[in-house]
Amino acid sequence: VQLQASGGGSVQAGGSLRLSCAASGRTFNIYAMGWFRQAPGKERELVGRIAWSDGTTYYADSVKGRFTISRDNAKNTMYLQMRTLKPEDTAIYYCASKRSRLLNYESWGQGTQVTVSS
Repeated sequence: VQLQASGGGSVQAGGSLRLSCAASGRTFNIYAMGWFRQAPGKERELVGRIAWSDGTTYYADSVKGRFTISRDNAKNTMYLQMRTLKPEDTAIYYCASKRSRLLNYESWGQGTQVTVSS
């Protein structure tokens, strides 16, 4: 599976952005997709994930209530709608996919920068 992330940019605190992650290749293998982020000097963290079959989602506490993950199976695309953005949301955002609940995320997108200014 190949993943292409897009939609990053710069926004003021309180603003919104929507990221997209388009999947291609063996997309029938996808079990779940996730959004991760890595801020300068920090470890990469899971933002949230979505089960490809039924759309069940999970969110990190830091984004719960502000971020929404969705997917369009017909377009093989996952989205991350980010609202009420905070400066601490500034990071490079990556999308990833995996083939099974028991596996680690195997395919990764190239990352897209999100910068939130105060």
